[in-house]
Amino acid sequence: MNTYSESGVDTGIEEQAAVILYKAAKRTWVNRRLKLGEVIAPYDDFSGLRAIDAGQLPAGTFLNLGFDGVGTKAEFAELAGRYDTLAYDLLAMVCDDAVIRGGEPVLVGSILDVNTLGTDESRLPLIKQLAAGYIAAAEAAGVAIVNGELAQLGDRLGKSKDFSLSWGATVLWFAAGDRLMTGKQIRPGDTLIGLGEPGLRSNGITLVRRTLEKAYGPRWVDQELNGVPLIDLALAPSIIYSKAIVDMFGGWSLDQTPKARLHGAAHITGGGLPSKLGRALKPSGYGACIDSPMDVPDLMLHCQELSEISDHEAYKTWHMGQGMVLITPEPHAVMSIARSHHLEANVIGTVTESPSIRIASRGFYSGASGWLDYPLDK
Repeated sequence: MNTYSESGVDTGIEEQAAVILYKAAKRTWVNRRLKLGEVIAPYDDFSGLRAIDAGQLPAGTFLNLGFDGVGTKAEFAELAGRYDTLAYDLLAMVCDDAVIRGGEPVLVGSILDVNTLGTDESRLPLIKQLAAGYIAAAEAAGVAIVNGELAQLGDRLGKSKDFSLSWGATVLWFAAGDRLMTGKQIRPGDTLIGLGEPGLRSNGITLVRRTLEKAYGPRWVDQELNGVPLIDLALAPSIIYSKAIVDMFGGWSLDQTPKARLHGAAHITGGGLPSKLGRALKPSGYGACIDSPMDVPDLMLHCQELSEISDHEAYKTWHMGQGMVLITPEPHAVMSIARSHHLEANVIGTVTESPSIRIASRGFYSGASGWLDYPLDK
């Protein structure tokens, strides 16, 4: 008689993996203790009820959901056989998208799809790596994780691979209506603060992978750049900015005093600086001059060189050094708070009346390309 286990899905091993993720999630609940989002669990079970008491929220409180995932960066983890950093990429994508709207990320739920966990415990250490990253990343973001959902999808996630995965998440965020960042507060002369990101985050990964495969072949992971393995540079975990930015604007509760004024923010993911900063500026109708952008990560410069990717294209594809851009009339306060959270923060430019984005390139071809001009989308 055929069994579910013989088809590649062992429910006993899957339950053990789910318990690992649940126990990791449970350890993150302390991040919201005595705050909005404190997790209430009537009984202790990985499939049990978990909720929060939101009955006393003041008038004018908004909530929303955000969705994203680690995308194809999971392939780097698979190549390296290391999974303890992917949760930073997962939570950065959803939590950092929340704060650019003036929201405070509170709760996160995720779904981890894997091809197979096999029929023994040999893959459970990989789940434990993911869970360890879960705990650390949730602390960095200041959120509680409410589940550890997992599913085995077989051949749909890679028939030839020993272990492959896809990981997505949903964030629940709250905001005070008066603190929503709509972009309409932005004015010419506002300062642009870049928050540094030495890694790739989770965007433009396919171009990086194809560039390295074309240049070095399938064993590109064995190559080094400036003495550092390329796979380590590719897999570097995303910096999570959300806790610092919540500290700046005060979070969802008006009882919390803001420490710095923010007129807008841009999370520099797919589409790079022109797209994401342009989206933040669009409601105001203004543009930006970025005359002192952050240094570009070595791996991005190397990929530019290998595939002859122009600076103009690179700034449209990757963050090129600044994973977040904050728009503020109080640059010194913003940088002080960012640095207190151990973030690199520098003035990179100003808001201009001209409705375009100009960037003094620091890409691989900066000696030839000089200034890059991008019109704002209508």
